[in-house]
Amino acid sequence: MTIDRQAFRNAMSELGAAVNVITSDGRAGRYGMTASAVCSITDDPPTLAVCVNRASQSNVVFKENGVLCVNTLNAEQEDISAVFAGATKCAAEARFETGSWTRQLTGAPVLDDAVVSFDCVITDSVEKGTHTVFFAEVVKTRYASKDCGGLIYFRRGYHHVGADELEALAA
Repeated sequence: MTIDRQAFRNAMSELGAAVNVITSDGRAGRYGMTASAVCSITDDPPTLAVCVNRASQSNVVFKENGVLCVNTLNAEQEDISAVFAGATKCAAEARFETGSWTRQLTGAPVLDDAVVSFDCVITDSVEKGTHTVFFAEVVKTRYASKDCGGLIYFRRGYHHVGADELEALAA
């Protein structure tokens, strides 16, 4: 026996998570989306799990390209989260006009000044309910050139973490 969908969604809103922009590029084109459903699986080999709705365009792109980059947003990048979440209704390619982007080993777009970026090769995937869980082996990481604190999503809203500690150190 399980709880209903809305009860589950309400409970999950109490689980704070880092805000990430997941990007890819390759045969299926360049694409990106905002997601909080990312977690570490193992450090040998270094692997993340990234959960993506099967009905989304990003699901198709990630499967065909076989690579992705998890860009963990800093506290000053809420606007980038909104763009890649589709809140601004701009075209997929136009999303990359927000922020500054480079590339690492896989060719997936890497966001400058993300807290950390994980450049990954997708090694496996599992279909479960409405989502695909991508297992992504990390081939390179990159850290921000400055520390702005982090951005989390909790109780259906954005919150900054680490910013208070940074302000206290600067005072």
